[in-house]
Amino acid sequence: MSAESSVELPLVAIYADESCLGNGREGENPGGAAGVIEYVVPATGQLGRWDYWISERATTNNRMALRSAIEAFRVLGRKSRHFRVLFTSDSQYLVKGMTEWVHGWAGRGWRRREGAIENLELWQQLVDDAAPHRVQWNWVRGHAGHPQNEYANDLAVAAARGQTSSDGAQPSHFDEWFEAQRARKRVTVEPMPFPAGAQFVAARALPRTGRASSAVDK
Repeated sequence: MSAESSVELPLVAIYADESCLGNGREGENPGGAAGVIEYVVPATGQLGRWDYWISERATTNNRMALRSAIEAFRVLGRKSRHFRVLFTSDSQYLVKGMTEWVHGWAGRGWRRREGAIENLELWQQLVDDAAPHRVQWNWVRGHAGHPQNEYANDLAVAAARGQTSSDGAQPSHFDEWFEAQRARKRVTVEPMPFPAGAQFVAARALPRTGRASSAVDK
């Protein structure tokens, strides 16, 4: 990121969530992961949004939490630019992992003191994909009426049920969804405003994984 170190990187806000239908039950539990990406359109100064979602036929909540972030950074990677990313999720597994655990695992050769790392390939994939950017990882309580988080949850549940994928970013339907949810009183607060640059505090730089490829693991 040295070529861009002397300029302010563009800021995006990502709200992601995951779903696993029947999580913890025996058998194959379908899942989905999704998010909404917010940014300021340079030409107009207006807020723009893009949606993304993916699915798996047999999965877990933790795996889909990781994939919700991997897919987001995959979308950003198609822009061939680096960003400041405010990434918000209701998964403590994801947020604690990316701000705390990965550093300890990397220092021990990508091992845990207690044994093997669950979803190791996905953790390493996410570290590789997020490393070129400056990221602030935020946790919010799930199903607490946070509009963008509730929207990402609905996208993830729909993806899990329909086993669909957006194949990258698609124009967002957040505004229509929000009006409908407000009418039903499912959400009673306004969407989170786009963050001011001064509010952004990046987490420490991510460790190296030693992976030869950054292809998305599926």
